[in-house]
Amino acid sequence: MRNGLINAILAYVMWGLLPLYWKLFDNVPAGEILSHRIAWSFVFVAALVAFQKRWGEMKQVLTNRAALLPLIVSSLLITANWLIFIWAVNNGHVIETSLGYYLTPLLNVLLGVLFLREKPNRGQWLAIALAGAGVLLVAVDYGSFPWISISLAASFGLYGLAKKKVKQEASIGLLTETGIVVPLALIYGGYLGAKHLSTAWTLPASSLLLLMLSGAATALPLLFFAKAARKMPLSTLGFVQYIAPTITLILSLLVFKETISAVMLISFSFIWVALIVYAASTFNRARATEPASVS
Repeated sequence: MRNGLINAILAYVMWGLLPLYWKLFDNVPAGEILSHRIAWSFVFVAALVAFQKRWGEMKQVLTNRAALLPLIVSSLLITANWLIFIWAVNNGHVIETSLGYYLTPLLNVLLGVLFLREKPNRGQWLAIALAGAGVLLVAVDYGSFPWISISLAASFGLYGLAKKKVKQEASIGLLTETGIVVPLALIYGGYLGAKHLSTAWTLPASSLLLLMLSGAATALPLLFFAKAARKMPLSTLGFVQYIAPTITLILSLLVFKETISAVMLISFSFIWVALIVYAASTFNRARATEPASVS
Protein backbone atom coordinates (compact mmCIF):
# COMPACT_ATOMS: atom_id res chain seq x y z
CA MET A 1 0.00 0.00 0.00
CA ARG A 2 2.80 2.43 0.95
CA ASN A 3 4.73 1.67 -2.23
CA GLY A 4 1.54 2.10 -4.25
CA LEU A 5 0.89 5.48 -2.64
CA ILE A 6 4.38 6.73 -3.49
CA ASN A 7 3.95 5.66 -7.12
CA ALA A 8 0.52 7.30 -7.27
CA ILE A 9 1.85 10.61 -5.91
CA LEU A 10 4.71 10.62 -8.43
CA ALA A 11 2.30 9.92 -11.30
CA TYR A 12 -0.20 12.61 -10.33
CA VAL A 13 2.40 15.31 -9.71
CA MET A 14 3.85 14.67 -13.17
CA TRP A 15 0.38 14.72 -14.75
CA GLY A 16 -0.47 17.95 -12.95
CA LEU A 17 2.56 19.64 -14.50
CA LEU A 18 1.95 18.35 -18.05
CA PRO A 19 -0.02 21.43 -19.24
CA LEU A 20 3.25 23.38 -19.02
CA TYR A 21 4.77 20.88 -21.40
CA TRP A 22 1.97 20.78 -23.97
CA LYS A 23 1.74 24.57 -24.06
CA LEU A 24 5.19 24.56 -25.66
CA PHE A 25 3.52 23.14 -28.78
CA ASP A 26 0.33 25.20 -28.92
CA ASN A 27 0.97 25.95 -32.61
CA VAL A 28 0.94 22.22 -33.45
CA PRO A 29 -2.51 20.59 -33.99
CA ALA A 30 -3.64 18.25 -31.21
CA GLY A 31 -3.89 15.23 -33.51
CA GLU A 32 -0.32 15.67 -34.70
CA ILE A 33 0.97 16.04 -31.14
CA LEU A 34 -0.91 12.87 -30.23
CA SER A 35 0.68 10.91 -33.08
CA HIS A 36 4.14 11.96 -31.90
CA ARG A 37 3.25 11.26 -28.29
CA ILE A 38 2.20 7.70 -29.12
CA ALA A 39 5.17 6.99 -31.39
CA TRP A 40 7.85 8.30 -29.03
CA SER A 41 6.17 6.64 -26.05
CA PHE A 42 6.43 3.32 -27.88
CA VAL A 43 10.12 3.93 -28.61
CA PHE A 44 10.83 4.87 -24.98
CA VAL A 45 9.03 1.89 -23.46
CA ALA A 46 10.47 -0.52 -26.05
CA ALA A 47 13.95 0.62 -25.03
CA LEU A 48 13.01 0.13 -21.38
CA VAL A 49 11.71 -3.40 -22.00
CA ALA A 50 14.86 -4.22 -23.96
CA PHE A 51 16.99 -2.95 -21.07
CA GLN A 52 14.95 -5.09 -18.65
CA LYS A 53 15.28 -8.11 -21.00
CA ARG A 54 11.53 -8.79 -20.88
CA TRP A 55 10.84 -9.52 -24.54
CA GLY A 56 9.85 -13.08 -23.62
CA GLU A 57 7.07 -11.75 -21.40
CA MET A 58 5.96 -9.46 -24.22
CA LYS A 59 5.57 -12.42 -26.58
CA GLN A 60 3.46 -14.24 -23.97
CA VAL A 61 1.07 -11.29 -23.72
CA LEU A 62 0.66 -11.03 -27.49
CA THR A 63 -0.29 -14.70 -27.73
CA ASN A 64 -2.68 -14.67 -24.77
CA ARG A 65 -6.13 -13.37 -25.73
CA ALA A 66 -7.29 -13.05 -22.11
CA ALA A 67 -4.26 -10.91 -21.28
CA LEU A 68 -4.45 -8.86 -24.47
CA LEU A 69 -8.13 -7.85 -24.36
CA PRO A 70 -8.00 -5.52 -21.31
CA LEU A 71 -4.86 -3.93 -22.76
CA ILE A 72 -6.66 -3.20 -26.03
CA VAL A 73 -9.47 -1.54 -24.08
CA SER A 74 -7.09 0.48 -21.90
CA SER A 75 -5.08 1.51 -24.98
CA LEU A 76 -8.12 2.98 -26.72
CA LEU A 77 -9.29 4.73 -23.55
CA ILE A 78 -5.97 6.40 -22.76
CA THR A 79 -5.51 7.45 -26.40
CA ALA A 80 -8.90 9.21 -26.35
CA ASN A 81 -7.98 10.82 -23.03
CA TRP A 82 -4.68 12.12 -24.41
CA LEU A 83 -6.31 13.66 -27.47
CA ILE A 84 -9.01 15.46 -25.48
CA PHE A 85 -6.50 16.72 -22.91
CA ILE A 86 -4.00 18.07 -25.46
CA TRP A 87 -6.74 19.79 -27.46
CA ALA A 88 -8.25 21.36 -24.33
CA VAL A 89 -4.93 22.67 -22.99
CA ASN A 90 -3.87 24.19 -26.30
CA ASN A 91 -7.29 25.80 -26.84
CA GLY A 92 -7.55 27.59 -23.48
CA HIS A 93 -9.65 25.10 -21.48
CA VAL A 94 -7.20 24.21 -18.71
CA ILE A 95 -9.74 24.82 -15.92
CA GLU A 96 -12.13 22.39 -17.63
CA THR A 97 -9.41 19.72 -17.65
CA SER A 98 -8.95 20.36 -13.93
CA LEU A 99 -12.68 19.82 -13.36
CA GLY A 100 -12.53 16.60 -15.37
CA TYR A 101 -9.85 15.15 -13.14
CA TYR A 102 -11.72 16.31 -10.05
CA LEU A 103 -14.66 14.27 -11.33
CA THR A 104 -12.59 11.15 -11.98
CA PRO A 105 -12.09 10.06 -8.33
CA LEU A 106 -15.85 10.07 -7.78
CA LEU A 107 -16.25 7.89 -10.83
CA ASN A 108 -13.46 5.63 -9.55
CA VAL A 109 -15.33 5.09 -6.30
CA LEU A 110 -18.50 4.22 -8.21
CA LEU A 111 -16.63 1.83 -10.50
CA GLY A 112 -14.89 0.25 -7.52
CA VAL A 113 -18.24 -0.40 -5.82
CA LEU A 114 -19.94 -1.69 -8.98
CA PHE A 115 -17.20 -3.85 -10.46
CA LEU A 116 -14.58 -4.56 -7.79
CA ARG A 117 -16.83 -5.01 -4.73
CA GLU A 118 -15.03 -2.28 -2.81
CA LYS A 119 -17.00 -1.08 0.22
CA PRO A 120 -16.38 2.50 1.43
CA ASN A 121 -17.19 3.12 5.09
CA ARG A 122 -19.46 5.91 6.36
CA GLY A 123 -16.67 8.48 6.58
CA GLN A 124 -15.58 7.70 3.05
CA TRP A 125 -19.18 8.01 1.77
CA LEU A 126 -19.39 11.40 3.52
CA ALA A 127 -16.21 12.46 1.75
CA ILE A 128 -17.66 11.31 -1.56
CA ALA A 129 -20.83 13.33 -0.92
CA LEU A 130 -18.83 16.47 -0.08
CA ALA A 131 -16.67 16.11 -3.17
CA GLY A 132 -19.77 15.46 -5.26
CA ALA A 133 -21.35 18.67 -3.96
CA GLY A 134 -18.21 20.58 -4.89
CA VAL A 135 -18.15 19.17 -8.40
CA LEU A 136 -21.88 19.88 -8.83
CA LEU A 137 -21.30 23.52 -7.89
CA VAL A 138 -18.56 23.78 -10.49
CA ALA A 139 -20.77 22.24 -13.17
CA VAL A 140 -23.66 24.60 -12.36
CA ASP A 141 -21.34 27.61 -12.32
CA TYR A 142 -19.87 26.55 -15.65
CA GLY A 143 -23.30 27.11 -17.19
CA SER A 144 -23.39 24.41 -19.86
CA PHE A 145 -22.70 20.73 -20.29
CA PRO A 146 -18.95 20.35 -19.58
CA TRP A 147 -18.22 17.79 -22.30
CA ILE A 148 -14.45 18.18 -21.97
CA SER A 149 -14.58 17.48 -18.25
CA ILE A 150 -17.01 14.56 -18.57
CA SER A 151 -15.03 12.98 -21.41
CA LEU A 152 -11.75 13.22 -19.52
CA ALA A 153 -13.31 11.79 -16.35
CA ALA A 154 -15.02 8.90 -18.13
CA SER A 155 -12.02 7.91 -20.25
CA PHE A 156 -9.52 8.02 -17.38
CA GLY A 157 -11.85 6.46 -14.82
CA LEU A 158 -12.52 3.51 -17.13
CA TYR A 159 -8.79 3.34 -17.91
CA GLY A 160 -8.08 2.92 -14.20
CA LEU A 161 -10.67 0.13 -14.01
CA ALA A 162 -9.12 -1.61 -17.02
CA LYS A 163 -5.66 -1.38 -15.42
CA LYS A 164 -7.00 -3.17 -12.33
CA LYS A 165 -7.69 -6.11 -14.66
CA VAL A 166 -4.17 -6.11 -16.09
CA LYS A 167 -1.81 -8.56 -14.42
CA GLN A 168 1.32 -7.84 -16.46
CA GLU A 169 4.34 -5.89 -15.23
CA ALA A 170 3.90 -2.14 -15.82
CA SER A 171 6.39 -1.72 -18.67
CA ILE A 172 5.04 -4.77 -20.53
CA GLY A 173 1.46 -3.51 -20.23
CA LEU A 174 2.39 -0.01 -21.40
CA LEU A 175 4.43 -1.29 -24.35
CA THR A 176 1.44 -3.37 -25.44
CA GLU A 177 -0.92 -0.39 -25.07
CA THR A 178 1.25 1.92 -27.16
CA GLY A 179 2.01 -0.84 -29.65
CA ILE A 180 -1.70 -1.31 -30.32
CA VAL A 181 -2.19 2.29 -31.46
CA VAL A 182 1.28 3.13 -32.84
CA PRO A 183 0.36 1.92 -36.38
CA LEU A 184 -2.51 4.45 -36.43
CA ALA A 185 -0.14 7.19 -35.22
CA LEU A 186 2.38 6.38 -37.95
CA ILE A 187 -0.30 6.25 -40.65
CA TYR A 188 -1.64 9.63 -39.57
CA GLY A 189 1.87 11.12 -39.44
CA GLY A 190 2.58 9.74 -42.92
CA TYR A 191 -0.68 11.22 -44.22
CA LEU A 192 0.25 14.67 -42.87
CA GLY A 193 3.67 14.42 -44.47
CA ALA A 194 2.27 13.33 -47.84
CA LYS A 195 -0.20 16.24 -47.82
CA HIS A 196 2.50 18.68 -46.67
CA LEU A 197 0.43 19.43 -43.59
CA SER A 198 3.00 18.39 -41.00
CA THR A 199 3.84 21.13 -38.50
CA ALA A 200 6.06 19.32 -35.99
CA TRP A 201 8.93 18.67 -38.41
CA THR A 202 9.17 22.41 -39.17
CA LEU A 203 9.82 23.24 -35.50
CA PRO A 204 13.25 24.48 -34.38
CA ALA A 205 15.62 21.65 -33.45
CA SER A 206 15.26 22.35 -29.72
CA SER A 207 11.45 22.23 -29.89
CA LEU A 208 11.50 19.07 -32.00
CA LEU A 209 13.77 17.41 -29.43
CA LEU A 210 11.34 18.37 -26.67
CA LEU A 211 8.49 16.85 -28.69
CA MET A 212 10.48 13.63 -29.06
CA LEU A 213 10.92 13.59 -25.29
CA SER A 214 7.11 13.49 -25.00
CA GLY A 215 7.59 9.73 -25.02
CA ALA A 216 9.34 9.85 -21.66
CA ALA A 217 6.95 12.52 -20.35
CA THR A 218 4.03 10.27 -21.25
CA ALA A 219 5.41 6.89 -20.25
CA LEU A 220 6.92 7.66 -16.84
CA PRO A 221 3.69 8.75 -15.07
CA LEU A 222 1.79 5.89 -16.74
CA LEU A 223 4.37 3.42 -15.42
CA PHE A 224 4.04 4.86 -11.92
CA PHE A 225 0.24 4.76 -12.24
CA ALA A 226 0.22 1.13 -13.40
CA LYS A 227 2.28 0.11 -10.37
CA ALA A 228 0.00 2.08 -8.04
CA ALA A 229 -3.18 0.62 -9.59
CA ARG A 230 -1.99 -2.91 -8.80
CA LYS A 231 -1.31 -2.14 -5.14
CA MET A 232 -4.12 0.23 -4.09
CA PRO A 233 -7.95 0.09 -4.00
CA LEU A 234 -9.41 1.95 -6.97
CA SER A 235 -11.39 4.29 -4.69
CA THR A 236 -8.29 5.30 -2.68
CA LEU A 237 -6.25 5.70 -5.86
CA GLY A 238 -8.93 8.02 -7.15
CA PHE A 239 -8.76 10.36 -4.20
CA VAL A 240 -4.99 10.65 -4.40
CA GLN A 241 -5.64 11.83 -7.95
CA TYR A 242 -6.83 15.20 -6.63
CA ILE A 243 -3.15 16.17 -6.55
CA ALA A 244 -3.06 16.48 -10.36
CA PRO A 245 -6.11 18.73 -10.97
CA THR A 246 -5.12 20.94 -8.06
CA ILE A 247 -1.71 21.56 -9.65
CA THR A 248 -3.43 22.11 -12.99
CA LEU A 249 -5.88 24.56 -11.44
CA ILE A 250 -3.02 26.57 -9.91
CA LEU A 251 -1.24 26.64 -13.27
CA SER A 252 -4.40 27.77 -15.06
CA LEU A 253 -4.70 30.76 -12.72
CA LEU A 254 -1.07 31.78 -12.17
CA VAL A 255 0.57 30.81 -15.46
CA PHE A 256 -2.15 30.68 -18.12
CA LYS A 257 -4.14 33.58 -16.60
CA GLU A 258 -7.55 31.95 -16.84
CA THR A 259 -10.25 33.32 -14.53
CA ILE A 260 -12.09 31.52 -11.73
CA SER A 261 -15.34 32.51 -10.05
CA ALA A 262 -16.14 32.67 -6.34
CA VAL A 263 -18.48 29.68 -6.77
CA MET A 264 -15.63 27.59 -8.14
CA LEU A 265 -13.42 28.54 -5.20
CA ILE A 266 -16.17 27.44 -2.80
CA SER A 267 -16.62 24.17 -4.67
CA PHE A 268 -12.91 23.42 -4.56
CA SER A 269 -13.03 24.06 -0.80
CA PHE A 270 -15.71 21.34 -0.57
CA ILE A 271 -13.40 18.99 -2.43
CA TRP A 272 -10.43 19.66 -0.15
CA VAL A 273 -12.57 19.11 2.96
CA ALA A 274 -13.68 15.84 1.36
CA LEU A 275 -10.04 14.86 0.91
CA ILE A 276 -9.31 15.47 4.60
CA VAL A 277 -12.38 13.50 5.69
CA TYR A 278 -11.55 10.64 3.33
CA ALA A 279 -7.92 10.48 4.46
CA ALA A 280 -8.89 10.50 8.15
CA SER A 281 -11.53 7.83 7.63
CA THR A 282 -9.15 5.62 5.66
CA PHE A 283 -6.45 6.00 8.32
CA ASN A 284 -8.88 5.11 11.11
CA ARG A 285 -10.06 2.04 9.20
CA ALA A 286 -6.45 0.93 8.68
CA ARG A 287 -5.68 1.33 12.40
CA ALA A 288 -8.82 -0.57 13.39
CA THR A 289 -7.86 -3.56 11.22
CA GLU A 290 -4.22 -3.74 12.37
CA PRO A 291 -3.49 -6.72 14.63
CA ALA A 292 -2.75 -5.83 18.22
CA SER A 293 0.98 -5.68 18.92
CA VAL A 294 2.45 -8.31 21.20
CA SER A 295 4.39 -6.79 24.10
